[in-house]
Amino acid sequence: MTTTVAEVAEGTDAPYALSHLDALESEAVHIFREVAGEFERPVILFSGGKDSIVMLHLALKAFAPAAIPFSLLHVDTGHNFPEVLDYRDRTVAKHGLRLHVASVQDYIDRGVLKERADGTRNPLQTLPLTEKIQSEKFDAVFGGGRRDEEKARAKERVFSLRDEFSQWDPRRQRPELWNLYNGRHAPGEHVRVFPLSNWTELDVWQYIAREGIELPEIYFAHEREVFARSGMWLTAGEWGGAKDGETVEKRLVRYRTVGDMSCTGAVDSDAVTLEQVITEIAASRLTERGATRADDKLSEAAMEDRKREGYF
Repeated sequence: MTTTVAEVAEGTDAPYALSHLDALESEAVHIFREVAGEFERPVILFSGGKDSIVMLHLALKAFAPAAIPFSLLHVDTGHNFPEVLDYRDRTVAKHGLRLHVASVQDYIDRGVLKERADGTRNPLQTLPLTEKIQSEKFDAVFGGGRRDEEKARAKERVFSLRDEFSQWDPRRQRPELWNLYNGRHAPGEHVRVFPLSNWTELDVWQYIAREGIELPEIYFAHEREVFARSGMWLTAGEWGGAKDGETVEKRLVRYRTVGDMSCTGAVDSDAVTLEQVITEIAASRLTERGATRADDKLSEAAMEDRKREGYF
């Protein structure tokens, strides 16, 4: 009788049996190397959030001991958490990387974009992002999107073609059987690449713990002055703050995801260690974006509409 690989892997002494984290890491490393071989000017979207941090860690592993052959790109809303920007700048300096910044504030100052009444700038990121891609002639753009985050992102392939206007058409999705990726694109088009597509939020945290990856401190429980709006705990900043009837209070909170301060909420938490965060995530029944991102609640198709326009 033939013994299958799965049957062998059940034994504790199977030296070639990969853990699920090893398998996810191997897949992501393969994707980074595939892009390096197929494209001329790839770039990694890097915000200082946990998914982009893990993505950079994987890229560094993929090409070690050489430097990664990509630069970084951050779309700066102007309303970012200071702790996250500090982390971003320290990481760029530590690894000697080149960082491109597309600034929403620059577009507002030039009158190209207008502030929204609600102060939220996340929907304003699309134009700075797409114009920076075109001006720098990036032909592959790595993003940290995962299929478990949101239903529009669940539709994405690992290699996602964008037209000359950076727009996404779900009908142009390409099959990716046997981990074969098609990077072919016409002049002016580019490909968005998602190495973490098959990861879950829990996978990301377990990998961070296994690899000992440093994160911005706001991912762990801390005291912060917050106020309740739309079922979330928001923090005041340059974007604005509490309105009449909204009470500011000091609570023990942490962030599951980071973005524009005006639409990224904190969650009540006493998790101060990686192990405690992992336990908390394992028990959660809400995705991080569903629980803490107001911009995804604008409509049922809010994310998909932005993706069609060129957003991640």
